[in-house]
Amino acid sequence: MALNLLQSGYATLQYEIAEERASALGRLGRRLEAALTELAACPRTANPDRKVRDRLVEQAGYALWLFVVQREACGLNKIDHVIKLYGVPNEVLARMGPLPKARPPA
Repeated sequence: MALNLLQSGYATLQYEIAEERASALGRLGRRLEAALTELAACPRTANPDRKVRDRLVEQAGYALWLFVVQREACGLNKIDHVIKLYGVPNEVLARMGPLPKARPPA
């Protein structure tokens, strides 16, 4: 009887962990979609908007990195599918990774 309770508790814990992984994956997928949508709305120009676009590319690269890391935590290791499904531009793929540290004001 005690062994059944332990196994039942372990199974419940495993289920809740899997549920949280899936939930996090969904949140990060929506975050990536939002970042890519915002980037798509910003034109590629050489004027002051270029700084805005650079920031959006950086944010999308960060969102992509978070999503890929979470997918790997779930055992999904192939990034090719994500790039194709979400239509990730090469400039975002090149900037995939953590955000640089904020620089202190001069």
